[in-house]
Amino acid sequence: MNATDRTPADLLRSALAADPARPLVTFYDDATGERVELSVATFANWVAKTANYLQGDLAAEPGDRLALLLPAHWQTAVWLLACSSVGVVAEVGGNPSAADLVVSGPDHLDAARGCSGERVALALRPMGGRFPQTPEGFADYAVEVPSQGDRFVPFMPVDPGAAALVVDGAELTGAAITARAVADAAAAGMPQAPRVLSGLAYDSWQGLSHGLYAPLATGGSVVLCRHLEQLGAEGTAARESSEKTTFTVTTPRS
Repeated sequence: MNATDRTPADLLRSALAADPARPLVTFYDDATGERVELSVATFANWVAKTANYLQGDLAAEPGDRLALLLPAHWQTAVWLLACSSVGVVAEVGGNPSAADLVVSGPDHLDAARGCSGERVALALRPMGGRFPQTPEGFADYAVEVPSQGDRFVPFMPVDPGAAALVVDGAELTGAAITARAVADAAAAGMPQAPRVLSGLAYDSWQGLSHGLYAPLATGGSVVLCRHLEQLGAEGTAARESSEKTTFTVTTPRS
């Protein structure tokens, strides 16, 4: 983290400048056997494309509210950083009917239809695959985003002191996310440039911090595991070894 980094988008830019080739997010879905590894450069490219889609096609502006109805997934991490890049407030598990736009996985499409604004659906299929048939009333993320530009420039600078994230019923600014992520890493005893294995859901600050923001803020990476409970203790230990992780969190810490 550089002294000038004030938002999660700033952290990603610094990571990209420091070492674009290193792994940043490795994602497992232990219900399907999927494994995806994204370098800093690849992850940043997905963020840029998503931010261009958000700002351009969806006409989102700083301060707009986006209900984010997605599980712990590499594409969820992309959306969180894209929102930070544009200045859109990501409301994790937010109420679609009160949001300006909604981004939903396949399990929450009915609730997402309550949004009167733009609606985007993610199939969450391996390799970022599209829906066999686009859900009615939604744009398919996998169809719309690949053709977007690889570089993103916001129409207006993002204010680090403006609201950026709503989780656990609390509203956090971009600057607060960054500061809390650094503090969380220190409090948890993460080593320098940690490689964190996280089995936490993305429905709480702790899950988001350990599963994305803290590793990003401290020059590390994350092995994000969905349905990790299906591995059991022996399988989890084997993954720690194969992925060379240096810090593990599988259950929420008090």
